[in-house]
Amino acid sequence: MEKWSLMTISVLLALTVRWAVSLSSYSGAGKPPIYGDYEAQRHWQEVTYNLPIRQWYFNTSDNNLLYWGLDYPPLTAYHSLLCAYVAKLINPDWVALHTSRGYESQPHKLFMRTTVFVADLLVYIPAVILYCFTLKETSTKKKVSVCALCILLYPGLILIDHGHFQYPLSLGFALWGVLCLSYDWDLLGSVAFCLALNYKQMELYHSLPFFCYLLGKCFKKGLKGKGLVLLAKIAGTVVAAFAVCWLPFCTDVAQIMQVLRRLFPIDRGLFEACMFSSPPPCCPCSDKVANIWCSLSVLIKIKNIMSPQTQLKLSFAVTFLSLLPTCIKLTVQPSLRGFKFALVSCALSFFLFSFQVHEKSILLVAVPVCLIINEIPFMATWFLIVSTFSMLPLLLKDGLLLPYAVTTLAFLSVCVSSFTIFEKTSAEDLQLKPFSLSLKSYVSWFKPLPKIVRSLFLLSLTLMIALSLASAVVPPPQRLPDLFPVAVSVISCFHFLLFLVYFNIVLLWDSKNSRSQKKMS
Repeated sequence: MEKWSLMTISVLLALTVRWAVSLSSYSGAGKPPIYGDYEAQRHWQEVTYNLPIRQWYFNTSDNNLLYWGLDYPPLTAYHSLLCAYVAKLINPDWVALHTSRGYESQPHKLFMRTTVFVADLLVYIPAVILYCFTLKETSTKKKVSVCALCILLYPGLILIDHGHFQYPLSLGFALWGVLCLSYDWDLLGSVAFCLALNYKQMELYHSLPFFCYLLGKCFKKGLKGKGLVLLAKIAGTVVAAFAVCWLPFCTDVAQIMQVLRRLFPIDRGLFEACMFSSPPPCCPCSDKVANIWCSLSVLIKIKNIMSPQTQLKLSFAVTFLSLLPTCIKLTVQPSLRGFKFALVSCALSFFLFSFQVHEKSILLVAVPVCLIINEIPFMATWFLIVSTFSMLPLLLKDGLLLPYAVTTLAFLSVCVSSFTIFEKTSAEDLQLKPFSLSLKSYVSWFKPLPKIVRSLFLLSLTLMIALSLASAVVPPPQRLPDLFPVAVSVISCFHFLLFLVYFNIVLLWDSKNSRSQKKMS
């Protein structure tokens, strides 16, 4: 009973923070002609309610795809339709065809914010709570609640969902998938991840760890016996889940192909995560992204020396090579712990090297990092702060400077006090002990590691604070108007590259995975 009361307090505190952030501005508020992601979500409700399904993804006189056309999988469209039915009951003007474009009012803002709260309460928050109860390392009442509080107070997700405006459903479904696999409910986990993937195609960032982990389990059970049966069940479940989600579009091949073209618009180029070929200043998608391609473009204009097809091939090759070691390790030695670290490593590889990345996609890395915050609290806290900082240009554009500062400070304070992160910087605490033992002649280098890591963290934190303040109050030089966004992008990218190396070392040199794999066998 006491455990649940502590958990209730943690959830209420997290909800209070979300409510406070939701009072602030949102993406594109009062910025015609295209507004922002808030208007995009409202517009999808307008389209799905007023037009037949066969027109949702096609450019027509009633559905201008250049104005926030649907570019997410069917489950997003169904969710928009559900919200539209509720909106229609409250105020038909909110979803009126054509005339509702750019609709802004306090009652409508309350409605839209409420839909995000409902999604959080029904999908994401319950998954976080139940996940924390499954952690063996946090069996005490206090630690379970503290772990949940830290995950629910992660500022990046709060600021994007309840500030900028976005729904946490795809991440919530993915988390339910992880939770189900934790209990060996492989079929339910497969269904949950299929829902995540059919809500947002960016969940492909997590697809390889799910695939490799389940395939590895089948291999260990034997592909001539129980393993083959499990593989057939999982394959059938995935096909059935996709069939249900895509059923209304399966009557016509042209429908399916058009939806796929909307989901994967490769003609936009390596950097264009935005629907507009030349994004206007008010566009919420025109910010710099903290991945390798945007950082390299500061020195090398990749657009000018490579065709879009060559860019795509290069991006695919680099992404594939960066994913390969993790996927092989997880397939050969499937373990739940390795699976969670693989989610982080693979998602980070996709973010750094893949095609058409949006700055918000860092959340696909951050949520899996939240899942291992109890195992490596120092590095997880550091990463989560950097991930929020990497979205600073977008947050400033939305007028979220104050919520950004307050939520980040609150998150850091909770992590420092709850996990005593500065006391957990030894090689063993950072899960680097196996790696250090493999470098026997260099083991002495690891003795000052705690002091080095703490110093680097403080230096990193100081740099992020200084750049955040400069971005907010110092006007950039006229010749370099993007100086601060580019600096945020490059510095964050440098951090992420180092984190990618770190997470891969932890995963590839992890002896615990081998022991877990033997138990699974």
